Amino acid sequence: MKDKLSILLVLSFFLSFPVLAQEKTKKELKAERELQKQKEIEALIDSKNFVFEAQKATPQGGRLLNLDYNTYFLKFNTEKTTCDLPFFGRAYNVAYGGDGGIKFEGVPENIQIEKKKKSYTVKASVKGKDDAYSLMFTIFYDGGASLSVTSNNRASISYDGEIEAPKVEADKK
Repeated sequence: MKDKLSILLVLSFFLSFPVLAQEKTKKELKAERELQKQKEIEALIDSKNFVFEAQKATPQGGRLLNLDYNTYFLKFNTEKTTCDLPFFGRAYNVAYGGDGGIKFEGVPENIQIEKKKKSYTVKASVKGKDDAYSLMFTIFYDGGASLSVTSNNRASISYDGEIEAPKVEADKK
């Protein structure tokens, strides 16, 4: 009886060994993917050329709002930053008949990048046609990001979303 039990234990040990080895490789693959994503994010931040796609908005003193269709963005570039984000909150001085969103194009100034333990902080200021905007990104190594927008004519608002590389447009003939 003891022989059968010992054989059974040894047999179960050898059968479980490949499962443990497989788990280790899954963990290694996950770590490699995370490291690759982190390198991609670092390259985007170093180039100062990325697109923030907003998925959620949090107005000052308001509740979290889910944004539909991934159509809201901020294209950050050192030569021209373009923004098309919705705005919810208090506006102090906005042109009559305006669309209500935060839309601007401008050249970012005073760009500051700070690396932290698990994220980057990118700060910049952009002068649009009618207002000046202060942008503060918190960008995590997995590509998740939050953006805080402060302007002279509106209450501050925050957005949650992701950053990615800008899409390359094909030459039009």
